[in-house]
Amino acid sequence: MTFLNWRTQSALRKNGNLHASTPYKKSHTIGIIFSVEDRQKHDDIKELVKLLENDGKQVQVLEFLPKKKENYEFLFDFFTVQDLNFWGKIVNPQAQKFAETPFDYLFYVDSEHNPLILNLLAGSKAHCRVGRYQEGNEPFFEFMIQSDGTLKGLMENMYKYTKQLK
Repeated sequence: MTFLNWRTQSALRKNGNLHASTPYKKSHTIGIIFSVEDRQKHDDIKELVKLLENDGKQVQVLEFLPKKKENYEFLFDFFTVQDLNFWGKIVNPQAQKFAETPFDYLFYVDSEHNPLILNLLAGSKAHCRVGRYQEGNEPFFEFMIQSDGTLKGLMENMYKYTKQLK
């Protein structure tokens, strides 16, 4: 994990992409990334995807699949800890492609931040990375949501506040 942390900090420093929010109405692409936890979270993510697609957005989803967790429906692209090489580089093609995609918005939906996902966020080409507020992780996001409630509440707030961006 030491190499992963080093790579993450390096990616944050080198990420010279223009990070700025596009007005929601003008946005076209939204990425969602999350860690698999349980069936409820999976269903909530599907609901969020449907909501965004009903707004005319193209949505891509990537999930981190921890050991001993079930990949419900195999609906979304995923990566695992086995996709991390010795040098702390994520070598999964879907994860690399996801990080390279210039989403208008990238929603990170986890209550506790995952070092592997933060690594992808650090090098992400997304214009506006949206996530739950957690002290010390400000460099990974352009827009953070304070949320002490449920993950469903976090998703609802992400959607609600992002829609208000003009």
